[in-house]
Amino acid sequence: MYSEKVMDHFTNPRNVGEIDNASGVGTVGNAKCGDIMRIYLDIDEDKIIQDVKFKTFGCGAAVATSSMATELVKGKDIQEALKITNKAVMDALDGLPPVKVHCSLLAEEAIHAALWDYAEKNGIVIEGLEKPKSDISEEEHTEEY
Repeated sequence: MYSEKVMDHFTNPRNVGEIDNASGVGTVGNAKCGDIMRIYLDIDEDKIIQDVKFKTFGCGAAVATSSMATELVKGKDIQEALKITNKAVMDALDGLPPVKVHCSLLAEEAIHAALWDYAEKNGIVIEGLEKPKSDISEEEHTEEY
């Protein structure tokens, strides 16, 4: 059963779309379930995320976690955005069914992938950021509850 917040973010997703000339773009997927998530970041000279958009192909939980993740990073600096975990996304949505936890991990990894792209484009290192995987398969991660 999905929470009211999950249903709201699925039926009324926030920040859908693309950003032309984005500062960073991250795309991740899960080959097992077919979900694909792309997050676009517009980061200013002070390293603050001014705008964020997403495009997701997947189930309702994938859309909802993408939407919530964009809400959580907007207005944050890159270090604050880096600290947003799949658990934070799930908590903000009042939880996900265990079988859908991987969707929140996709959201976390898509943020990291977009930050990685930003760092590469600008020739900088973001402390604590590791190169993200483009394919997240369910058995490759440990889920936080």
